[in-house]
Amino acid sequence: MSADAVPQLDIPTLLTALTPEEKAGLLDGSDFWHTQGVERLGIPAVMVTDGPHGLRKQSGEGDHLGLHGSVPATCFPPAAGLASTWNPELLERIGAALGRECRAEEVAVLLGPGINMKRSPLCGRNFEYFSEDPALAGVLGTALVNGVQSEGVGTSLKHFAANNQETDRMTVSADVDERTLREIYLPAFERVVTGAQPWTVMCSYNRINGVYASEDRWLLTDVLRDEWGYRGLVVSDWGAVNQRDAGVHAGLDLEMPSSGGGGTATILAAVKAGTLSEKDVDLAVTRVLELVNKSLPALTPGQTFDADAHHELAREAAAASAVLLKNDGDLLPLAATGTIAVIGEFARSPRFQGAGSSQVNPTRVDSALDALRAARDVVFAPGFVIESEEADPALVEEAAAAARDAGVAVVFLGLPPSYESEGYDRDHMDLPQHQTDLLNAVADVNDNVVVVLSNGSVVTVAPWQDRAGAILEGWLLGQAGGSATADLLLGVTNPAGKLAETVPVRYEDNPTVGAFPGEAGHVRYGEGLLIGYRWYDAHRLEVAYPFGHGLSYTSFAYADLEVTTGSDTARVSLTVTNSGARPGTETVQVYVTDPQASVYRPEQELRGFAQVSLAPGESRQVTVELDRRAFAFWHPALRDWTVEGGEFGIRVGSSSRDIRLRATITLTGDEVTTPLTAESTVDGWLAHPSAGAWLRDQLGDGPFNAMLFDPKNGQMMRAIPLLRLSRFPGCPVTEPQVRDAVSRFS
Repeated sequence: MSADAVPQLDIPTLLTALTPEEKAGLLDGSDFWHTQGVERLGIPAVMVTDGPHGLRKQSGEGDHLGLHGSVPATCFPPAAGLASTWNPELLERIGAALGRECRAEEVAVLLGPGINMKRSPLCGRNFEYFSEDPALAGVLGTALVNGVQSEGVGTSLKHFAANNQETDRMTVSADVDERTLREIYLPAFERVVTGAQPWTVMCSYNRINGVYASEDRWLLTDVLRDEWGYRGLVVSDWGAVNQRDAGVHAGLDLEMPSSGGGGTATILAAVKAGTLSEKDVDLAVTRVLELVNKSLPALTPGQTFDADAHHELAREAAAASAVLLKNDGDLLPLAATGTIAVIGEFARSPRFQGAGSSQVNPTRVDSALDALRAARDVVFAPGFVIESEEADPALVEEAAAAARDAGVAVVFLGLPPSYESEGYDRDHMDLPQHQTDLLNAVADVNDNVVVVLSNGSVVTVAPWQDRAGAILEGWLLGQAGGSATADLLLGVTNPAGKLAETVPVRYEDNPTVGAFPGEAGHVRYGEGLLIGYRWYDAHRLEVAYPFGHGLSYTSFAYADLEVTTGSDTARVSLTVTNSGARPGTETVQVYVTDPQASVYRPEQELRGFAQVSLAPGESRQVTVELDRRAFAFWHPALRDWTVEGGEFGIRVGSSSRDIRLRATITLTGDEVTTPLTAESTVDGWLAHPSAGAWLRDQLGDGPFNAMLFDPKNGQMMRAIPLLRLSRFPGCPVTEPQVRDAVSRFS
């Protein structure tokens, strides 16, 4: 049924007809997964459900932890895998498939995607998040949201904001300065909001600088709605509400799950006491009713989806998600003849998704072992028990025997499900010791070893990677990951994935050591702008594999870089050639540098990317548009995005540390005048385009002028706030003159 054929609610009339109790009730869930309806006025309840990478609709009585079963649905790769595709077109198609499955189950809103930054590699929920880089996360999140909503189903962009750990997630205060928020932790949300208008935004559990996100008016209204133009509904994370009336005033429209009437009573009491306005309540009710209106077409019974087609799409997505980290001697793809020893229980019992509220009941599951057996002569040995911390000598001996006589040993290693989940953070970044011991035992008897990893969060590879000729980072690949992995190993599919996060040499190198997960209810974001590759670049740290890295079975050459500029924009064009023997896909990455900035800026920042698929020998021009924000920083004094005129660097490469082409451009930028106060330094006053001339005139040619510009001590003197300098004996500028000048020049 088309949207035009579905009767819509008359919201203005309903606002008049609803009682205060009904209005307050509409701002509360009716159970775990449904909004509140008002039967007498024909307002239906609508269903929302978990599922960033697949629908998780519980068929019985709902519970947030997923203790009850859910209906079968396609399990696509979680965000950790999808991010490595760097392919927004693919994510949009996956989103559309998710939307169709929601319609088939009469679900109005799919709760996802999660686009929080991967601040620490230990965050237990990193498998649900895209990247350490806000530009990449924002582009991919926008594509997924647009895909879902193209089917008339809503999304819930989460978790807004600065929710980057599971430890004390319900109460911890993320203490972070505004520039860091604006440049690192908010831009992905901003891009999705402005580019896709998700039907809902989900506020996070945590506090931000001491204020709960659920009652932070600066976050939910000033920034989200007034600055970014968000028009949808803000819903709480399940149990994130602290003070319900404060939340309504802040811009939190819907509390989930049902508060059992407690939220309703609080709202009514606050309105009666005059501490919460009826206008705020009506605005929130209007947003709930608008959500219901948008949902009605999706709730038409009898809609279906093609499970086989969605499984094939999941297989395509899984193949695109895997990243070929290493391939010494072109060990991959596997030779067409010879026995393959498949080692590791993950080959037979795949771990294809994370744990917690996003866990999907798949329509089917492919194993890599079955797929490889269907194509080649395979001998299998499980090697270990997945959830055991102890080696089984008999299993290790069996694995070594299988590997000894094989042409190549493919060893499937990874993180047990218990290592990473919603609700807690990881203790370390390492694989279980008995798994690396198994790898050593296999490598001792076979020189041709391939490692396939299954993990939702990045793991250390440096301690053991020299024992493997090739490493395929499989992440968590969804229900079709087994067949997709076989396609990659056998060369049916050419790897094209690129890392969306850095693989450090060791945990101790990462930027959050000493500042994660916090203490005494606070986590200090002391690294500021420097998360992920920004940190490793700034500190000249070696990494195991850099952000953006990913090998192919072919090779690509870059040439003919041309950059054309506007006053604060640029168009980057280059030619990419497939210089190898196989068809393949390359992701061209564009990084921007600002060496002349008046504030500290990271050495380089990803600002655009593009994918190109080429036949052997084929060349194609690739163009990446860089808008004004690609060159801007958040000016702490102006509290606005600023492009400072001058030179910028353009770096184009296959990863953040494989830069192939460089250019320098000059932009006009903004006229930047820092606001003056009485506390501004003498240098600050002198740099002001108008006040500088006034101050020089006041100083004249007397001894104070000579002292301020003395080669030895002048710099120290000019660092004094002008108001304080005016109190020095003999200063030609008086305190009243300074205060008058502030009012004239600010």
